[in-house]
Amino acid sequence: MARDITERINEAYGTLSKGQKRIAAVILEEYEKAAYLTAARLGKLVGVSESTVVRFADALGYDGYSEFQHAVQELVRTKLTPNQRIKMTNARIGGSDILECVMESDVSKIRYTLERLDRDTFNATVDAILSAKTIYITGARSTEPLARLFSYNLSLIFDNVKFINPTSSAEVFEQMFSIGEDDTLIAVSFPRYSSKIVNAARYARECNATVIGFTDAETSPLSKYSTLLISAQSDMAAYMDSLVAPLSIVNAIIVAITKKRGSEIVERFNRLEKIWDEYDVYTKR
Repeated sequence: MARDITERINEAYGTLSKGQKRIAAVILEEYEKAAYLTAARLGKLVGVSESTVVRFADALGYDGYSEFQHAVQELVRTKLTPNQRIKMTNARIGGSDILECVMESDVSKIRYTLERLDRDTFNATVDAILSAKTIYITGARSTEPLARLFSYNLSLIFDNVKFINPTSSAEVFEQMFSIGEDDTLIAVSFPRYSSKIVNAARYARECNATVIGFTDAETSPLSKYSTLLISAQSDMAAYMDSLVAPLSIVNAIIVAITKKRGSEIVERFNRLEKIWDEYDVYTKR
């Protein structure tokens, strides 16, 4: 599991300059103030130069200020309460057009995710789903709708999809009792991470199943138990995270599977269309 920013600061602290230690203090004690500042504005807040801020990010092992800033934002998402999130979001938006601000932010999340998502991992994820004896999928709380949508779309293509209802921890394990090395679990969890989903991933890994961790970063607790880790940027939209980028990846996975299955998918949907039509599943205009 990757180190979070607090661990990096603690490890590097003894080698930091006086100015860099002042930045570290702000990150550790007032990270919510620093999360969305440019390098220049963070330097102004702390009382150091912009170049000192950039060197600080480099000293912690980040590939530029953008990656460092993302790590601070991740710390915010995992630490702040819903009320603190709302207060911080309101401060960020200020008097701006809310619709434009939120939608432009969502676009930037998709772009950020696209630039950083490893294509080999994406392709391996598609193959793991295609080759699974049973496809288990689960998500809890705010990520449950995303997991259910993923499950629904997969169930249109496969007969071996099983959604794990996260009602209680005991029921999660009961529903996964038969999982084994030929199966795949898709575990969906974003900040604030659900212990039920993390434990489900742990159990599946202990049973030698393939675990696809669908989360926001390598520092997620899911990464420890994931065979494959799909990371998508999620960011605060008031008290909840925006799941636009994760949903876009779900769409891409479904499209990739559909393309690989080719004629099988066409035949399957031809049969489904006949059933839908015969039993008036959809309204006719």
